[in-house]
Amino acid sequence: MHKIFWMAIGLAGTILLAETPATTPFKAPLKQAKAQPVLTDPAYNLPIKKSSKFLCEATLKNGHTVYFVSVKSLMMVYLHQDYFLKRALIEDALKTLYVHDYLSGKKVDAHKAVYVFGSRLIGPHGDDLIPLSSPERAKLFELKYGGHKVLSFDRIDQGLIRYLDM
Repeated sequence: MHKIFWMAIGLAGTILLAETPATTPFKAPLKQAKAQPVLTDPAYNLPIKKSSKFLCEATLKNGHTVYFVSVKSLMMVYLHQDYFLKRALIEDALKTLYVHDYLSGKKVDAHKAVYVFGSRLIGPHGDDLIPLSSPERAKLFELKYGGHKVLSFDRIDQGLIRYLDM
């Protein structure tokens, strides 16, 4: 009895799934979607997210652009370019550096920006420097998020980056 029941179910399913003009699937060959390469940070190998408020970028001497997850990552590569070039983590030397003002998101030349050290914000890879376009904006930032010091670009060195990376 069970055998007849399951045969009837199978036959009914076959009839229902038979190809008719209304149910015929599209017969065009399927194109394989090319997977977009995931952009990753050269220093920490973290995925770059365009909406991140910590996003930084650098133009290389060959004209290509490299993105970084934070100022700490950008500065690590900037201060150790030979290391990253030797291991092919970047294609060419860094030419121009850009950061995004944390409050407005505006793109700023990294050499002209100021950086808040010691705020309550945590970057994508731990403690970080927060970029702002001017000292006045840094004071506004400190009112909301705190901070110990406002630094210019030339005050950022290997020791500070190592300290932030602990």
